[in-house]
Amino acid sequence: MYRPAIVVIAYDRPKALRRLLDSIESASYPEGISPVLVISIDRSDSDDVVNMAKGFEYTHGKKVIIARSERMGLRAHVLACGDLTEEYGSIIVLEDDLFVAPCFYEYACAALDFSDNDERIGAVSLYDHRFNVHKRESFVAADDGFDNYYLQLASSWGQAYTKKQWDSFKTWYRDNRDKDLADPFVPANVSGWSDRSWLKYYIVYLIETDKYCLYPRKSLTTNFGDIGSHAEKTDTDLQVPMAGSKHCRCDFSGLDTSHAVYDSFFELVGCYKEDRICLGDYDGSRKSTDAGLIVDLYGLKPVTDQIAKANDTPGAVKIRYVLSAVPLPFKVIKSFGRQMRPVDANIRFQVAGNDLYLYDVTAAGNPPKTGKKALRLFYEYRGISSKSMVEMIKYRIFEKIFKNYGR
Repeated sequence: MYRPAIVVIAYDRPKALRRLLDSIESASYPEGISPVLVISIDRSDSDDVVNMAKGFEYTHGKKVIIARSERMGLRAHVLACGDLTEEYGSIIVLEDDLFVAPCFYEYACAALDFSDNDERIGAVSLYDHRFNVHKRESFVAADDGFDNYYLQLASSWGQAYTKKQWDSFKTWYRDNRDKDLADPFVPANVSGWSDRSWLKYYIVYLIETDKYCLYPRKSLTTNFGDIGSHAEKTDTDLQVPMAGSKHCRCDFSGLDTSHAVYDSFFELVGCYKEDRICLGDYDGSRKSTDAGLIVDLYGLKPVTDQIAKANDTPGAVKIRYVLSAVPLPFKVIKSFGRQMRPVDANIRFQVAGNDLYLYDVTAAGNPPKTGKKALRLFYEYRGISSKSMVEMIKYRIFEKIFKNYGR
């Protein structure tokens, strides 16, 4: 059974680090388990973080402080911390602006033990996404009765790895660290991140090797988004509700049994088969599956480029259908509304409307007239009023003015 070391990544944010360490100290741990706490501190001009870490009392096990002698930067620092799997066998990685739930350690242990049986699981996340980070629209994983879902997106807001999982990534990384990550099957938001990002490489690794992260339905971490070297202002957008009990439910689904598996664009895969979410008998074969189907309910995918690449790749499944929110020049087989939540529920329950379209890409057609953009905004941002919208716009304008004035 895995008993991961807790690895905290810190740099120049002593107050944030103290908040995280206090939550780790207050958490519950399985009886007889004394997890090692490693605090890895990148080099800075101040000794405040090192002094705070040295003075912090950790009562659950051994405390190890690694004060880096040279400034590494986030990418190199995270990669160095990941390599601690060599020493400890498995690790939980927490950046200093996070906060952990009481049962975070119990969940991580159970998830690592479960994922050890499937090489298609590339890591474990302790954070539960509540919006699509590429589109900044709401995201809720479909409820299939289990305590986890799968997403082809690596986590940086609380994650755990076994040595085997990390070694697999590092082998890929050594061969691909200098490659151009731009690809129609990689979100542009990811490939466009700066070279300081380690996360984009892990995400592309998952995509290219067809692996997934195991995610919790109740988050075991939350993110304060404190000001730092990669954040110019405090941002609460990434705050999510956390599990509050000292013990977690850990009833996990496997990748073959889960009805909540998502690609790197936060689009549901593997669940548009006739026995789950029926799209209908459109080609007369009664084999309506998501083989040959591109799902693009958020409207983020470069659909034309994906079709071209898939159809030109030897051995790849040819694309026949596209399910999208975007008006495309193909024959519309069926349309759906955007009323139920999450958005894919509109397909599952066959909600009528003109917001989401199923296309047959082998036949040309006129792009349909989609619903008004304002209606989509009200779908995403519930409870918003014209007065509150004006106040938000005013705040953003003044925020930008004072930010530029300060420069």
